[in-house]
Amino acid sequence: MAHIQPEPGPLLVFGGPYGNLQATRAVRAFAESQGIPASNVICTGDTAAYCAEPEGCISLLREWGIHVVQGNCEEALANDAEDCACGFEPGSACSLLSAQWYAFNRKALGGDSKRWMGELPKAITFEWAGLRFCCVHGSYASNNAFIFASSKQDLKQDELSASGADVILAGHCGLPFGQRIGAGYWLNAGVIGMPANDGRAETWVMTLTPVSGQVEVSWHRLAYDYASAQAAMEEQGLVNGYTMALANGLWPSMDVLPETERSMAGQHIKLTSMLLSR
Repeated sequence: MAHIQPEPGPLLVFGGPYGNLQATRAVRAFAESQGIPASNVICTGDTAAYCAEPEGCISLLREWGIHVVQGNCEEALANDAEDCACGFEPGSACSLLSAQWYAFNRKALGGDSKRWMGELPKAITFEWAGLRFCCVHGSYASNNAFIFASSKQDLKQDELSASGADVILAGHCGLPFGQRIGAGYWLNAGVIGMPANDGRAETWVMTLTPVSGQVEVSWHRLAYDYASAQAAMEEQGLVNGYTMALANGLWPSMDVLPETERSMAGQHIKLTSMLLSR
């Protein structure tokens, strides 16, 4: 676990670069356009996964100097594990598809990048704008837990209590959402490396801005050069449902999704902002 101290001003949170160099360049450009320094940028993990340029992506993130949480993909690749430990059911479509991209990343990443992955914290905590934050990948208890908007509120409340935070910033599930949970909050920025299964090619980032004693949380669509990301995947032989998903915005498998989120496939996600109170 690492404790940080952001500077005054807005924060930028994003998840899942997934080896998508074009999206990672776009999110850095977004941060710069908003005047958000690297010290106020947090990535919720999964720097390498489905896409074809993990080394370039990680080099950019390291040079940028932002805060990064260790996700299950980083942990698995750092330990040269046999699979990504994403929590997919054995034999499921997600599990079968992951075999290709994980094997690619295992070979494509150099030792220095894998060491960096292994040294990342599994949680990042900070106090900011009068609130206590804890940033994790899946959940506070497990970095490969899938926590969705429809997941039980009791589970989220237990996680908030265990973390000692007012706000949990999480990733892993790939879908953006925000909820008030009792006296606390659960926020997911979504990911930048893959669309949110909503039929659109844009991906998602999240900003947090202090406003009159509260914190305004806003979600933003991120447009980027997905055609070049697809071309890079095709060049590396990563021609699969994820390659198509970069353009059509639809996941090749929905095995991990609860019924509520599965029923929303292809539907326009409408997220603007919410206020966090102390």
